[in-house]
Amino acid sequence: MPELVFFSGTMDCGKSTLALQIEHNRSARGLQGMIFTRDDRAGEGKLSSRLGLVTDAVEVADDLDVYAYVVEHLSQGGKVDYVIADEAQFLAPGQIDQLARVVDDLDLDVFAFGITTDFRSKLFPGSQRLVELADRVETLQVEAMCWCGARATHNARTVGGEMVVEGEQVVVGDVGTPVETVGYEVLCRRHHRKRMTSASARAAALSPDVLPVTSSV
Repeated sequence: MPELVFFSGTMDCGKSTLALQIEHNRSARGLQGMIFTRDDRAGEGKLSSRLGLVTDAVEVADDLDVYAYVVEHLSQGGKVDYVIADEAQFLAPGQIDQLARVVDDLDLDVFAFGITTDFRSKLFPGSQRLVELADRVETLQVEAMCWCGARATHNARTVGGEMVVEGEQVVVGDVGTPVETVGYEVLCRRHHRKRMTSASARAAALSPDVLPVTSSV
């Protein structure tokens, strides 16, 4: 039976790499996939991983009907054996419903990949709808790590190396960006709650200890 499967995890845990691996394995068996993405780090119409792998994809605009796009491709003689949707957290809830319809009405497997919560620990609307509709929700087993070495569970946005908790839900950036720009970092819950990034931890470690004041002899 075809399924809608949601592969979730924090940033930097290999979601896009797995999407590319699924594409490679199935295309090597002669199957033809249709890949959707939105706001990928490599630019419009690309699915990329931090390992340097990249392939072409359909960029999902706000007004794109995903189901209708697949149907039109099939009606024009195109072949689609499965669908991959990367950065699925950025899709609108209605577009997630369209992916579910691809499974139910067209009998195609749909593999969706995305992070569940934003930098404020709030659910992305697209991810929330996936949790509600998916036949399976799979948490990736490759665990991203906080700077302290603990398992990373939260996504943090940084500006100038400092963690921020206000702003637009979607601002494109990436992990490992220069500290003076908008970037992202994965943290454990404890350090996300304390707003302690790797940069602020380094700054604290480099601060000279305050010596006790003693009276002169």
